Amino acid sequence: MANQYERISTDLRRQIGAGELAPGDKLPAETTLAEIYGVSVPTVRQGVGVLQAEGLVEKQHGRGTFVRKQPTPVKRNNERHQWEKDRAREPESERQKTGATEHDTGLTLNDLVFRAEYDRVPAPADLAELFGVPEGTTLLERTYRTRYSEERSPFNIARSYLVLDVVSKNPDLLSADQEPWPGGTQNQLFTLGIELDRIVETFRARPPTPEETEELGLPVGVSVVILRKTSIDTNDRVVEVSDVVLPGDRTEMVYTTKLSRW
Repeated sequence: MANQYERISTDLRRQIGAGELAPGDKLPAETTLAEIYGVSVPTVRQGVGVLQAEGLVEKQHGRGTFVRKQPTPVKRNNERHQWEKDRAREPESERQKTGATEHDTGLTLNDLVFRAEYDRVPAPADLAELFGVPEGTTLLERTYRTRYSEERSPFNIARSYLVLDVVSKNPDLLSADQEPWPGGTQNQLFTLGIELDRIVETFRARPPTPEETEELGLPVGVSVVILRKTSIDTNDRVVEVSDVVLPGDRTEMVYTTKLSRW
């Protein structure tokens, strides 16, 4: 049997899902909700707190609690990597038509605002070990933020690392002015004669930093998922590592594993 606060959160969640409470609508005062559900104000706060942690409502200081406009959802699946590899050798005219973000969101190129920043950084111990290079080796760090033009916050914060000596063979890969690059990283690697064999992804969840909360527009209580993506070429060499901060209120990850039949 559901607790009293769960009954409140379930009913309000249903109203939001059904459109009875629309984005921007103000929830009744806590005292009013306590009367409606026949519970105490602390129980109401607990029930509303569940919705706040789920990103469905937000408290505005001095104004009350409002139904939150949901950000554009992002659905990531593990088939996207083969999709990216298949298009890596296509003509530029084909690669320019769409990218990974459009693939994950269903939006079009004209819907998106893209920002890239490039920097050169010394390899910390963990990345040096992955790349098989001495600690302090110069890496090309690329930071990407893409957002829907009608929203303020990006879909995620992605930092990609490449060994500078490897990518410097193609000067076009050293400047953010070339971004967004048609075909993404797999095409960039293809220009260097590198073919990927596999991609290893690891995930962990944690509370966001204050900076991530602000930049990603996260409600109180919503966690982020940290994705480390390691790209390994056909010579069994790590050629790219990405660390992606995924906001928990708009990211869905779908993984399909094909099993061999007996």
